[in-house]
Amino acid sequence: IGTALAIQVPVVGWTPLKALEQLGPALVFLGYQVLYGCEVVRIRNKLGRTEAWKLRVKVVSICAVGGIVLLVLFMPKGSLVPISSRVRALFVKHTKTGNPLVDSVAEHQPANNKAYFQYLHHLCTLAPIGLLLVTFNFGDGPSFLVVYATAAYFFSHKMVRLVLLTGPIAAALSGIVAGRIVAWAIRQVWDDELGVVDAATADGKGQNNGGTSSKRGKKSKNEKRESSFSGLGALSDGFNEFSNSKDGKFVKKMVAATLLVVLFLACTQFKDYSWAISASLSNPTIILKGQLKNGEVVYVDDFREAYWWLRDNTPADARVMAWWDYGYQITGISNRTTIADGNTWNHEHIALLGKILTGEMEESYQIARHLADYVLVWGGGGGDDLAKSPHLARIANSVYREHCPDDPTCRAFGMSRQGMPSPMMSQSFLFKLHSHNIRPGVTAPADKFEEVYRSKYGKVRIYKLKGVSEESKRWVADPKNRRCDVPGSWYCPGQYPPALKEVLSRKKDFAQLEDFNKNENDDEYTKKYFENLHNPQKAKRAAEQAAKEGATAAAAASNTPGASVPKPTQAEIDAVYNKYEDSDESTLMWQLVSQNNIAELEAWLEREPIMAYLRSSDGRGPMWWAFENRNQEIVKFLMKLGVPIQDGDKSGKTPVQLLDV
Repeated sequence: IGTALAIQVPVVGWTPLKALEQLGPALVFLGYQVLYGCEVVRIRNKLGRTEAWKLRVKVVSICAVGGIVLLVLFMPKGSLVPISSRVRALFVKHTKTGNPLVDSVAEHQPANNKAYFQYLHHLCTLAPIGLLLVTFNFGDGPSFLVVYATAAYFFSHKMVRLVLLTGPIAAALSGIVAGRIVAWAIRQVWDDELGVVDAATADGKGQNNGGTSSKRGKKSKNEKRESSFSGLGALSDGFNEFSNSKDGKFVKKMVAATLLVVLFLACTQFKDYSWAISASLSNPTIILKGQLKNGEVVYVDDFREAYWWLRDNTPADARVMAWWDYGYQITGISNRTTIADGNTWNHEHIALLGKILTGEMEESYQIARHLADYVLVWGGGGGDDLAKSPHLARIANSVYREHCPDDPTCRAFGMSRQGMPSPMMSQSFLFKLHSHNIRPGVTAPADKFEEVYRSKYGKVRIYKLKGVSEESKRWVADPKNRRCDVPGSWYCPGQYPPALKEVLSRKKDFAQLEDFNKNENDDEYTKKYFENLHNPQKAKRAAEQAAKEGATAAAAASNTPGASVPKPTQAEIDAVYNKYEDSDESTLMWQLVSQNNIAELEAWLEREPIMAYLRSSDGRGPMWWAFENRNQEIVKFLMKLGVPIQDGDKSGKTPVQLLDV
């Protein structure tokens, strides 16, 4: 009945009867109906044990043959849906599913010991003991607990978000252990009378069978002497004799009392921890606690305030472009339409968003202006958008293969160990917006964007897109351009505006590895994707070499070396050169110069020549450090870029004067 009702929901449709991961439980259900039918026939015809089993085998065989025939008939027609990459991720290593979107999700990482203790606390200790107890007392009831515990641990170990599955079974197994401890302890403390009765009964039995018992005892002793385990037997007899003595009973009472006290303290601690962890999990995750450089503890409310700003300062029909991680927050708190959210069923749509954010500025802007009115970017370091961006590029390339040509894992897009952006990243839509007026020489084009909001601690930045296509906006909003399943339905997937037809024509729909319905063979892409995952350094070197060759070819085509990078204006140079500030860039520059890392330095300054004019808080820059370290080659390179050598630092010393130090 439930499945029949679910099919009526448009979003669900026939999925319960087509998806392999949902057909499994359905087949188990149908299998029980078949077995019950066999049981009805057995009782009605009064079949014996052998005849009943023959009937079951015959019926199950007929059903299995029928099922195979149906699979052969319907599978080639695309009627069945393969298992999803998220389910496959439960059986393969994280980041190795073949689907870059699934591989990018942090919650798909395997759980570690810290995660188990964080959510289960003392249950981590008691649950394994409880599992041993039920295993050695196996039966119908314990078998369920064993299967539940095994499955929960296996899947939670594969995916950290599934640690929650272990909560109920860990509580049940720990309860068994705690119950056994309490029952044993109570018997030792308050059950003396029962012990006396048991002892008397045992003595009576011994007297009634005196002769026989004596013979058996002699025989048993002889066997023990001959046994290689006679020492253990004697130890066991001695332990039992002591435990039944007056001193032994006193020791057991002390142990029982101690166990009860320890258990009480552990339970109290567990109760307090449970309330504390429930409070921490219930708190809003968009409000963080941080510490400033001066040690002051502050609450970072940047995210909520940014969403409130959107709600209060943008039109009701405004469309906000942001990575899908924040889609539900924007919709729920800002009450604004977002380009993508956590409902990531449409891989191709998420890939288009990734292409916009990690693509070249001009191309990405021309796509974005047809889809959005505002762009929201997470910044401020940590797990911000720039840190995630290599995953975004990889997802984009899984559908738009020209995004990172011959580079399925997009190693050409990223940061070097020294924190320098690759050429592809430095020219990207996201990098320009993320580092606008923060990183020297990086600005968002003023004719395309207007920064309308920056949060208190720089965690969120919001830009208004200029030149938004009103024609595309009207086309998308027109109900005539929505594809509803039936007239008047609430289930109406939208369509892209016609202006994006050329971009969309370049996409190649992503087909996961398990999709037996795919018509095209994508083995070459898949093979190279996994090769790059297994050998990331080799893939990165190949990407860097391809980028260099591309830059050389572009320079040769223009007949002007370095023509692809515009020379900074004097105003831009003055703005950077006259600003004394310690920053990540100045630290990186000092490291490269002091280590005489000419290759990295030249590559950086060829992409961002304005960085040659950086100066730290003491007024010194790369030219001072080059003289200080007597790096003549770097001095010549900086002079070619126009960096002066006669200016003084904060104390008035010129770079040349450092040679005398």
